[in-house]
Amino acid sequence: MKRVCESFREAIADIPDGATIMVGGFGLVGIPENLITALSESGISGLTVISNNCGVDDWGLGLLLRNRQIRKMIGSYVGENKEFERQLLSGELEVELLPQGTLAERIRAGGAGIPAFYTSAGVGTPIAEGREVRRFGDKDYVLETALTADFSLIRAMRGDRMGNLIYNKTARNFNPVMAAAGAVTIAEVEELHEVGAFDPDRIHTPGVYVQRLVTGAQQKRIERRTTRSG
Repeated sequence: MKRVCESFREAIADIPDGATIMVGGFGLVGIPENLITALSESGISGLTVISNNCGVDDWGLGLLLRNRQIRKMIGSYVGENKEFERQLLSGELEVELLPQGTLAERIRAGGAGIPAFYTSAGVGTPIAEGREVRRFGDKDYVLETALTADFSLIRAMRGDRMGNLIYNKTARNFNPVMAAAGAVTIAEVEELHEVGAFDPDRIHTPGVYVQRLVTGAQQKRIERRTTRSG
């Protein structure tokens, strides 16, 4: 059985200043929003955050940006976050932007124990500056190293007490690869079930990758709502 925490604050209590954390989600879809909120209230600082993007100004990882808790961000795009843009342009925030596929593969490699790999994405651009470029056949490839983290904060729709997880459609996104790449993986789940409740063929993340669970309802905010008049 995996540890089931009584609160989100308890779940993140041992994350220290200066830790490297991976945070699941794409935009606001599939983010562990309650764990992020607990981090924002904890006073933890100097974090290196690995995530696709950095939330919005008033939600998700944007809360940590607002509090100046993030020292370095490794992600794929700035998104809808004006504060992220401001801190990036002012030099207040160290940022490493990567092609989205490269980010996902670096995380996957970290979870699989693969130290590095070559990819053609980024060759001939600033992304390749200072990195090894090697030619295979008639094409150049840049060497990318794997990413791992001290803690991975992920979100799933359902979990059982052994840590097996099931995600909801596109909310799966980066969560499974991050679960495998964290030394300690903390899963925020909407529903906690007893062992044996899941069909093994339906499990997306095996419990071997998960160390802690915590349950709670999510607001599931929409990053940008577009409507048309009737």
